[in-house]
Amino acid sequence: MTAPGPDARAAAPGPAPPTPPAGVVAPPVPLVNVANGLTVVRLLLVPVFLAVLFVDAGHSPAWRWAAFAVFAVASLTDTVDGDLARRWGLVTDFGKIADPIADKALTGAALVGLSVLGELAWWVTVTIAARELAVTLLRFWVLRHGVIPASRGGKIKTALQTVALGLAIMPLPAAFAPGVGVLMVAAVVVTVVTGVDYLVRALRLRARARAATA
Repeated sequence: MTAPGPDARAAAPGPAPPTPPAGVVAPPVPLVNVANGLTVVRLLLVPVFLAVLFVDAGHSPAWRWAAFAVFAVASLTDTVDGDLARRWGLVTDFGKIADPIADKALTGAALVGLSVLGELAWWVTVTIAARELAVTLLRFWVLRHGVIPASRGGKIKTALQTVALGLAIMPLPAAFAPGVGVLMVAAVVVTVVTGVDYLVRALRLRARARAATA
């Protein structure tokens, strides 16, 4: 879900992979590896999550807990695959592209699914989806100039979205609704703010790159 984009596996802090001795060419990272495998699993869990969420029009508590379990497992793979890729030197071009697609697919599925069920206002879904699309387009727009690393705000955004959506998916008593609503609004606010921050950083990166080549 996330905030980190295609560059997250390479840009986020973490233990550096082993460096080969001088004069030794490191072997290419295999496309088929455990990090990419987890990313693919997350993508495959998206339709499973939606199918489970819509069972009995979302009214069955047992199926709602099952939907939350699928969402939680898929969200967990987002953390694990990135950590493994950085720790074991398994960063690939496929992972840089597929990882954020899987994140946005999972988040988007949860947002749209809850809105279709009438449990989440469409303006929340549209706002978050528009921000994520805009950031993705910006990322590709400045990709040839450099990489914009994941920010602390982006990580907070991801955490808020994940927690708010997870709680909204759970079949909790009505008394929890106000608290879930506050968390969702906070997620929207942070999502918009970090989107503006990303736009500013993207423009600065492009300006610096153009000035360097002028």
